[in-house]
Amino acid sequence: MADNKLYDILGVSRTAPDTEIRKNYRKLAKEYHPDKNPVAGDKFKEISFAYEVLTDPQKREIYDRHGLKGVQEGDSGPGAEDIFSHFFGGGGPFGGLFGGFGGARHGPRRGPRRGENTIHRLKVSLEDMYNGKVSKLQLSKNAICTACGGEGGPPGALQTCRTCSGRGVKITISQLGPGMVQQMQSRCPDCDGEGEVINERDRCGTCAGRKVTPQTKLLEVHVDKGMRDEQRITFHGEGDQMPGVEPGDVIIVLQEKPHEVFQRSGTDLMIKQTVTLTEALCGFTRIIKQLDGRTLVLRHPPGSVLVPGCVRGVIGEGMPIYKNPFEKGDLYIRIEVDFPENYFANEGKLKELEAILGGRPGATPIPADAEEVNLSEYEHNGGGPGGSRGGQYYDEDEEHHHMGGQHVQCAHQ
Repeated sequence: MADNKLYDILGVSRTAPDTEIRKNYRKLAKEYHPDKNPVAGDKFKEISFAYEVLTDPQKREIYDRHGLKGVQEGDSGPGAEDIFSHFFGGGGPFGGLFGGFGGARHGPRRGPRRGENTIHRLKVSLEDMYNGKVSKLQLSKNAICTACGGEGGPPGALQTCRTCSGRGVKITISQLGPGMVQQMQSRCPDCDGEGEVINERDRCGTCAGRKVTPQTKLLEVHVDKGMRDEQRITFHGEGDQMPGVEPGDVIIVLQEKPHEVFQRSGTDLMIKQTVTLTEALCGFTRIIKQLDGRTLVLRHPPGSVLVPGCVRGVIGEGMPIYKNPFEKGDLYIRIEVDFPENYFANEGKLKELEAILGGRPGATPIPADAEEVNLSEYEHNGGGPGGSRGGQYYDEDEEHHHMGGQHVQCAHQ
């Protein structure tokens, strides 16, 4: 029994001429175009596929003889594999639509030919990733011309390209040597890979024969709480449109902007707080603004000494967890201590401070042959005592420290 599914999709008879097929296609394409009928995406793909097959003489002949099911299952004889490859371009412009035409599937599914994805990078502040935000992005893309239904001109204006015989590619064979030839394939320059050409006088006045027109669309990008740097948000089917091609996706890639106060590590946040020596020894109270605008009071009780570089944490004040925003990571505070410079010049205050801090360790015995030297300020530019040589030694020691060695610091005794 003959397979008439493609003819039924376009509402034409099996003997319908090209002009009738193109006319019905334009009518249906306008009705089911995704811009006018967003829920009819699958129907629009079927219409495009049927049009692609029935307006190509070779493909139409194959379909009339074997039908889609016969080609898929290999019922057309020994040449079925070649026919299938020709029909779907070796991976298939519309192979994924087989399910809509009935028949069992055998072997791997061949997806429809898709356009390229479009990638946009969107800079987002840490506050927006903490609180969530809807950003509006204006997108420029190509849309199928509604005036001609993606035909480029009136019915019958499109002609098969003579240069490439409708294949869209040009084959060049060159002689490399005796008995050796090289075959090269390139996009056909006359039809720009379309396989069809149209006379200038017949071109659509809206799209100038290009089949598509520029369109501006406003996308709402929902940045959810807890999203991360380089996370992707996909808008399916919002890429450039072309007749007979499934539009690609628009992919938004989030880029987290650096923050002046907070640093992020996964679901945790970290800040730095510099305290005085008195605050490190006797406790302190600090106020910070959280990313959602709340005021947090940080208190460190007296009697617990803070050493430089120590870290303290606040549970549940980190970043919201993506897709579970009521749960949060933790907030960590790295403490830096600002030491005074020569503040305790008074001998009495030094004795008092020494007593409070528990006194000094016992005096170290000094050998009789020991030599006494003085400690002086070090200047990084190589000046001061020791000159450039002393600076070189210090740099070497500092490098050793960064590589995991121990750094010996001088202290007044």
